[in-house]
Formats: sequence, structure tokens, C-alpha cells
Amino acid sequence: MASSMSGMFSGQQPTGAHPVGGPGGQGQPGFPGAVPRAQGGNTLVDELEASFEACFASLVSQDYVNGTDQEEIRTGVDQCIQKFLDVARQIECFFLQKRFQLSVQKPEQVVKEDISELRNELQRKEMLVQKHLSKLHHWQQVLEEVSLQHRKPSDLPPPGPLTFLEQASANLPPAPLKPN
Repeated sequence: MASSMSGMFSGQQPTGAHPVGGPGGQGQPGFPGAVPRAQGGNTLVDELEASFEACFASLVSQDYVNGTDQEEIRTGVDQCIQKFLDVARQIECFFLQKRFQLSVQKPEQVVKEDISELRNELQRKEMLVQKHLSKLHHWQQVLEEVSLQHRKPSDLPPPGPLTFLEQASANLPPAPLKPN
């Protein structure tokens, strides 16, 4: 896409036309198994790329930058964006149709994918719970430390003359009741 965009800016290559194999030539590096596209084969991906390039071009075009009619500029940009969104919806429909075909032909594959997604979600949520528990333990320790610091010997009531007797009587067993 970068090569087609650079060609677009220099005016050498019309929007949407790519050499055989798409941008980057025969099978792009980093895309194993990339199928070369024949020139003139207008696929949804080509249309999406062309509409994206048109959106980008409309935003950086000198006509729009130097234009004085803001409404005309807005209309042109809106049309480019709307075309891009329409092609994106078509691609989404294509993949939804393929997903539906897969679910009809191989329902066990869809169930396996759902199970895998649920496991990943459970794992993510378990990690989140562990993170919150560690934060909870940390703040509980901080709270205990703060409460221990606030509870100083000066906070206790001063020992009076009866303090020793009160403590001693608290340790005594209760007296047996006398029958009347």
C-alpha cells in the first residue's frame, strides 16, 4: 500500500491500480502464502484500499487545502468516507457469510473456537481478579499499619488507682451462686 500511495502523490499511478502481485510485487514479505493479484481484478480489498487512499488524498489534497468553499470540501470528504465505510461493510458481510458457511458445514469448529475464546476470557478475568486481590491485600496491610500507628500508649486511659484491681478481677473465674 505504501508503494501505491507514493505513486499516487507523484501522479505516476492512478488510484486503485496496482502492479501484478499487488503493492510490493510478488507475494509481500511478512505475508506467507500471499496470492498475487492480477491487474484489473477488482476485489473488495482493492476497493477498500482505493477508498482509503481517496480519503487520505482528499484530506491532504491542495484543492481542499486551498479551497475556499468549506461546504464543498466537507461534502467531498464525507463522500470519500462514506465510500470507505460502505466497502468496509461489504467486507464485513463477506466474512460474516463465510463464518455462517463454516458454522453450517463444520459446527464443531465453531464450538472449538467459542470454547477457546471463553477459556481466554476466563484466564484474563482470573488475572484481573488476582491483580485486584493483591491490591486489596496491600491496602489492608497499609490500613493495619496506619491503625497501629494511631493506637499509641497515650491513647489509652491513664492508669488510675483501681486499674490494677479491674485487671485482676477480670482474670478471676465467676463466683458460684449461693442457694437461697
